[in-house]
Amino acid sequence: MLRKLVILVLAAAIIGGAAFWFLTIPQTVSARALPPHTPNLDNGREMFFAGGCRSCHSMRGEGDRMRLGGGRALKSPFGTFYMPNISPDPKYGIGAWSEADFVTAMTNGTSPDGRHYFPAFPYSSYQRMTMDDVRDLFAYLKTLPPVESTVRDHDLPFPFHIRRLVGGWKLLFLDGKTFEPDKSKSAQWNRGAYLVNGPGHCAECHSPRNFLGGIISGRRFAGGPDPEGDGTVPNITQRSMDDWKESDFVELLKTGNKPDGDSVGGSMGAVIGNTRQLNDEDIAAMAHYLKSLPPVTSLPTPEKK
Repeated sequence: MLRKLVILVLAAAIIGGAAFWFLTIPQTVSARALPPHTPNLDNGREMFFAGGCRSCHSMRGEGDRMRLGGGRALKSPFGTFYMPNISPDPKYGIGAWSEADFVTAMTNGTSPDGRHYFPAFPYSSYQRMTMDDVRDLFAYLKTLPPVESTVRDHDLPFPFHIRRLVGGWKLLFLDGKTFEPDKSKSAQWNRGAYLVNGPGHCAECHSPRNFLGGIISGRRFAGGPDPEGDGTVPNITQRSMDDWKESDFVELLKTGNKPDGDSVGGSMGAVIGNTRQLNDEDIAAMAHYLKSLPPVTSLPTPEKK
């Protein structure tokens, strides 16, 4: 009887392991799936600044913020990630990538060599982008200066360094859906919603996460503990910003100044360095959408011991 039980347990483990391995195969986008496309570099630049690419990927201490040699550290409850080189250097950056490689990375979180990227790379938001916008962004990145710079490996404890486990995370938090416009809303609202939830990936920082590191869907934009362990990230819904006007949001995105006369700093200051580069229509659209966010209660901030 015991022997049969052991055999059943082993069989179940083998079947379960095989099922997990199959379900977590890194997904890719074939070059054949990409229709002909003429890149729009102006739009690619807009996506670059909307996405804040240089905030994470520019080299610390480098005067030219458009040199995307990577190396910046991003602390998290799961360990420390080091931002990769995404300059067009063919050896150290993404210069040897195909367009399909880039689309795959942005929308599926899979590397050119078929590995899962860790979700510190916010592809759960970038998957909302249109294919044309992703392709235009790739074309724009290729116009930037190549940087010959290596980046150290991530510093992640067991078991978080096991990339195959990210496949399980994707099953829970990566749905593969692009942004769907709300037909009941205006074109400006939809443009703002797209920029905020897609390339802008604002919810990635301004939302609380569960123990698996996934955004708690019912509390998007409600703020919470800073994932880097430095204070809190503010609630940006009308729960805490109901006295802000759309023009206040516009001013913030252009200058970093708040209606109380204060200004943002830290990582948000770097974000403003990007949003101020956007055209006026896109800034206004983002402000319009942010002002429309319904009030959501913030999670209690844990007391420091």
